[in-house]
Parts: sequence; structure tokens; C-alpha cells
Amino acid sequence: MNQTIFITGASSGIGKATARLFASKGWNVIATMRTPEKETELNTIGKITLLKLDVTVPQEIQETVQNILQEHEVDVVFNNAGYALMGALEAVSDEEIRAQMETNFFGVVRVTKALIPYFRERGHGLFITTGSSGLAGFPMGSMYDASKWAIEGWSESLSYELSEFNIGIKTIEPGMVSTEIMNKSPMVSHPAYDFLLNKFVAAVMQQENMTTPEQIAEVVYGAATDGSKKLRYVCGEDAIAMYTHRLEVGDEAFREGIFAMLNGGRSLI
Repeated sequence: MNQTIFITGASSGIGKATARLFASKGWNVIATMRTPEKETELNTIGKITLLKLDVTVPQEIQETVQNILQEHEVDVVFNNAGYALMGALEAVSDEEIRAQMETNFFGVVRVTKALIPYFRERGHGLFITTGSSGLAGFPMGSMYDASKWAIEGWSESLSYELSEFNIGIKTIEPGMVSTEIMNKSPMVSHPAYDFLLNKFVAAVMQQENMTTPEQIAEVVYGAATDGSKKLRYVCGEDAIAMYTHRLEVGDEAFREGIFAMLNGGRSLI
């Protein structure tokens, strides 16, 4: 019997690439996004069902999950909806801070919580979440990094609870993904910090080994099908190199490298 994956944030990037890949592998795909009426590609693929879902609206999560479970048996949930709020903390408003956490963290928590009882009753299931930069903090992204670090601790803690019911939880740890972060991230300006923001953006744009959404989708597929209890999947040449480097040199030396990057303009790794 064909398996089914439920994906949030499938309108672009990693979410869309993952939807395409799983459908090509014969999976049934439930691809959710805030404005499915604007989608012109995924709605042409027979294995894919498009649904509206804004993960910042708790009632919409509950209703969407209930409707899905009436018609589908879900095997894997891919919590991918999210975005990066870039800018100095002093520059971002309380509303922007709340919106970042509502999407990147609380949205993931609520979607997961809504589906745990279903997986528990079935006796199996798997949650995969895009953890992104949860393994390191970077300039001008304090609230984005906070939302992803929250995912890290939450996933690790939850893994012990869910394992009692044969439910898995995994995080995907990509580095820079081409065409996404700098093109789609809201950047909040502040005159006192603009020089630092410009330095960081310049350093990011020097990266030559960015990963494609399709490459990350392959990692998601591997995580969904490898049958392991592995928690974290560091993926992309840049993320692997950065993570390995941090483990080798230690946290403080890694931070010194970030300061050097900002002062010298070299790449992140």
C-alpha cells in the first residue's frame, strides 16, 4: 500500500521539492500552504493533494488535520513551514518577534501535537522537522536562530516520549539553500546596525557551496525511509563542514571565526 506524507510549507523551496520527490517515488502527498489557489505546479501532479493551512492559526490546524485523517492514513509528517527574520534585535518589533516564533516554533509544536494521538493509536508514525540553523547562531538572526534552537531542544526531549509508542521524530539540518534565504527573508533595517547587516549579507553571498532544495529533499526522503532512530541529519556541504569545524575547534574558536568573517569579509567556513 502506498504511504502518505503530510507536508507544511510546500509552496516553494524545500517543501515543494520534497512534495515532488515523494510523489515521484509513489507516495501520496498532502501538500499544504497558505494560498494553494496560487500554486500552478504541484496541482498538476496526480499523487499530490493541495490543502490550505496557515500554521499560525491553531483552529485551522485542528480542522485541517481532522479533515485529512478522515480521508487519508498519514505515515510521515514533514514540518517545513517557516521563514527567516533577519535584522538586529533592536530593530525588530514585538509583532515581528511573535510572528517568527508562531510560524517556526509554535506552528511545528501544534501540528505535531495534533497528530500525536493518531500515531499513538496506530502504533507508529514519524515527524520530520526542518531545523535549519539550529546548530549555530549567526549575526542578524537572533530570533530566527532562537526559533530553530527551540526546535532542537524540543525535538530531542520529545523523542524520548514518542519512542514509547514507536513514533519517531527527526530534524533536518541544512545550511544555506540556494534561492531562498536572502531572496525571501524579511530584513529589518536599523541605522546603527546596517553596516553589520551588510557585512553579513556580503559574506553569505560569497558562499559557493549552497545546497539546492532538491538535494535537501533527498535527505528528507532518506530520513523517512531509512528505518533508523537517528535524530539529526546535517545536510549540505556547507552545513557538514561548519558542524564538523565547530566540533573540532570548540564553541569559542568557532565564534572567533564568525567575528573574523565579519571583519575580513571571508566566507562563513
